[in-house]
Amino acid sequence: MKFRIALDSGGELPEELKGREEYVSVPLTLIVNGVTIIDDGHMSQKELVRRIAEDPDVPKTACPSPQLFYEAFDCGAEHIYAITLSAELSGSYQSAMVARNMYLEEHPDAKIHVFNSTSASVGETLVLLKIKEYEEAGLPFEEIVEKTEEFRRRKQTFFVLDNLETLRKNGRLSRMKALAASVLKIKPICYGTEEGAIGQLDQARGINKAIVRMVGYIVERTPDSENRILGISHCNCPDRAEIVREEIMKRMKVRDVFLTPTGGLSSIYANDGGIIVAI
Repeated sequence: MKFRIALDSGGELPEELKGREEYVSVPLTLIVNGVTIIDDGHMSQKELVRRIAEDPDVPKTACPSPQLFYEAFDCGAEHIYAITLSAELSGSYQSAMVARNMYLEEHPDAKIHVFNSTSASVGETLVLLKIKEYEEAGLPFEEIVEKTEEFRRRKQTFFVLDNLETLRKNGRLSRMKALAASVLKIKPICYGTEEGAIGQLDQARGINKAIVRMVGYIVERTPDSENRILGISHCNCPDRAEIVREEIMKRMKVRDVFLTPTGGLSSIYANDGGIIVAI
């Protein structure tokens, strides 16, 4: 095998790549309403969203163990890559780095690199697609790493939340503010910072206005859009995702676009009705 890409389940593995030996998802663990769930895609999004809504506490998550990453690396591929959630948000990157060092102890000549996506969801997916593009073009390992790291630094992630319950439950939004936001229908417009943390760009009254404002920020901050792939993920709202796609495409050209449901980890934090965009 020429290469393998191990994507932690914070990112969405494209449907057409599932089952191919070059691509593997390394699952996080989710704890929702006291039940432990391996984030391997077997639970439907609708069922997970229902369980999240019923959980009086904030759902918890745990990053993959180094052993899980090691097993993904141990495949005989010439080039091995891992892509993880932002190191600002999860221990997944450190876990993958431990596994990388373990693997290099036994295979000192291995070509292996771990990418801190400084993102999540489709932000991770875009990094995977960039590696895939370079591998299929036949570039050497070192050049692929360099070019992909450069892409990772330029990539942007935006999101709009419709349901603020997870933020309230985990203490990032007080009960009073969450109640006020709910009554006034205030929706935050957020983005991923260069360091991989979460920042708030703006807010709007109502999800539709929030989407319009988010699209405006995306267009404003992406002058070279025609060279980029647009990724959109949604938590239980495919029609809303399609509207976002249409609004963006009205205002700028992109190289390609894909829509996907959020996986388990992203569904917990985006919550019901959330939209994530990466470009």
